[in-house]
Amino acid sequence: MRKVSTTRAFAKAAPHFIPAMDRAVHRLTRGKVLLSARMLPGLVLTARGARSGLPRRTPLACMPDEESGGWVLVGSNFGRPGHPAWTANLLAHPEASVSWRGADIPVRARLLTGRERAAVWAAALDFWPPYATYQARVDREIRLFRLERRGRIREGGRKDCDGRAEHGGGSPE
Repeated sequence: MRKVSTTRAFAKAAPHFIPAMDRAVHRLTRGKVLLSARMLPGLVLTARGARSGLPRRTPLACMPDEESGGWVLVGSNFGRPGHPAWTANLLAHPEASVSWRGADIPVRARLLTGRERAAVWAAALDFWPPYATYQARVDREIRLFRLERRGRIREGGRKDCDGRAEHGGGSPE
């Protein structure tokens, strides 16, 4: 599958076929299944549209971040010239949510830059080598985002974003 995913024919057809298929299966299984996740881990991102402000649901491959419990998203757009729309949505409205294995989780997106981006890009290439082919096809730098869970409790009992928690501990609500 890795070899097929680097072809220009795949880059042309996949952006139309794969998300539509994933949306339908995700809806039918109540958020428990993404067919594309058989190839790579996947989630469904819900972010407000950059211009409209309306919720936009986008099935995406992701790289789980075991340390933080979050995810990395790669705006490869299958090696097509423009940035995918979901990246503009996250830049305009970083607070979003993901459907991950049947659970809806609030997240905050952060565009990666500099050394952090370079380190994550290297990890992404180890995770899914076709990203190198996608980058070679385009003049733009592929955007990388780290999705961090919102609402996690920090040591000392303080909530790290919305202030609702009053008790101690380090687990999510």
